[in-house]
Amino acid sequence: MKSLVNNIKKQKCNSLAALAILAATSFASCSNPTGNSTQTDSTVVTTETKTDSMATGSVDNVKPTGAKPSWAPDIQPQMQAVLEKLQSYGDKPIPQLTAVEARKNHTPTDAVMALMQENKIAMPVMKVDTMGKEIPVKGGSVHARIYTPQGGNGPFPVIVYYHGGGYVIANLDVYDASAKALADQVGAVVVSVAYRLAPEHKFPTAHTDSFDAYQWVVKNAASIKGDPKMIAVAGESAGGNLAANMAIMARDKGVQAPVHVLSVYPIASADMNSQSYTKYADAKPLDKPMMMWFTKQYTNTMSEAKDPRLNLVAANLKGLPAFTIINAELDPLASDGEMLEKKLKDAGVTVDRKVYNGVTHEFFGMGALVPEAKDAMGYAAGQLKSAFKK
Repeated sequence: MKSLVNNIKKQKCNSLAALAILAATSFASCSNPTGNSTQTDSTVVTTETKTDSMATGSVDNVKPTGAKPSWAPDIQPQMQAVLEKLQSYGDKPIPQLTAVEARKNHTPTDAVMALMQENKIAMPVMKVDTMGKEIPVKGGSVHARIYTPQGGNGPFPVIVYYHGGGYVIANLDVYDASAKALADQVGAVVVSVAYRLAPEHKFPTAHTDSFDAYQWVVKNAASIKGDPKMIAVAGESAGGNLAANMAIMARDKGVQAPVHVLSVYPIASADMNSQSYTKYADAKPLDKPMMMWFTKQYTNTMSEAKDPRLNLVAANLKGLPAFTIINAELDPLASDGEMLEKKLKDAGVTVDRKVYNGVTHEFFGMGALVPEAKDAMGYAAGQLKSAFKK
C-alpha cells in the first residue's frame, strides 16, 4: 500500500512529491488543470517522520536577485525571492486566461518548493495522518481531506478549513501545508473542504457547499476522532470569507456555532477602491485585476459582489463567536481585514487582528521559508488552542 501511494504521488507532482509529503508550513502542491482536488487520498497515509539529511540550508541564505518592486519598498527578502521565482515561470497573467487555463499556472507553492529544493532547506516534519472523504452536499458531493494528529485516540478538537483561490482556482493540494500545520500545531483534526469552483459552479455554490460540509462535520465529528462540541472554522482569502460565513449561517439557521473563526486575509468587502486596493493595485501574487476577474468568474452578475455573503462588512455580524484575523501588509485585501475588524467590534464580537509587515497575499503557508509566515502560523495555532480550552 505504501508503495502504491508513493507511486500515485510521484505521478501527480513528479520531483516535488518527496518534498510535498513532508511540507508543513509551506504549501505542498502541484498545478491541477481541472481545478479539482486530488481524489487519491481515500486511504490513510502516514506522514513521513524522517528528515532529509542532505537538507542543510538556511532561510537566511534565501535572497532576491533584483531590486525591490516599486509597490513594496519594505518587502522581506524571502518573500521577494518567492515572487521572483514565481515570475520566472513566465505564466500569462490570470485575467488574460480562462478559469481552466488559470488553474494550470504555477502557484506560489511551486515557487516556495523550488526555492527550498535549490537552497537545500529541510521541510519541517508534521506528525499527521491524512485520509480522504466524500461529503454529500446539495446537488452532489465534495471531497474533503482529513488530517488527524498521530498518537492518541482523541477525541480531538476539530477545525473545518477552507482553501483560497478566489472561488475559482487552487485546490486541497495547494493549501495542504496550511491545513497540515494547523493539525500538527493545534493538535486538532482538520477537515479541508474542496468546495466546487466557479465559473462551473456560480455563487453561492462555494458558500452552500462549505456550509453543508460544516454541518456534516458537526454531525459526524465523533466518527473522525473529533469532539463534536469543539469545532472551529478557518480559511485563507476566499476561504477566509467562507469561514466567516459559516459562523453567520450557523447563527441564522440554528446550527451549532463554531467556537472560533480564523480568517486569513479574507475577502470581506465589495469596495475595490479602498486604501489597500489603491496602494497595492499592482501587487503580486494578487493584484486588483485578479480580484476583478475572480469576482466576474464567481458571480452571476457583478452586482452580486454587494451580497452580504461576499460583502461581509454589510452583513449582520451580531452574536458571532470570537474572530482572529490575519493580514499581510502588501496585499490589496489588507483594508478588507481592517474594515471587517471594525464592523465585528461594532457588533460586539471579540476580535484579535495582526498585520504582518513586508509580506504579501499567500504568505501564510510559507513558514518553512518565510519567517513572518512561521510566526503567523504559531499565532493562529495559539489562538485556536486558547479557544478550544474555554
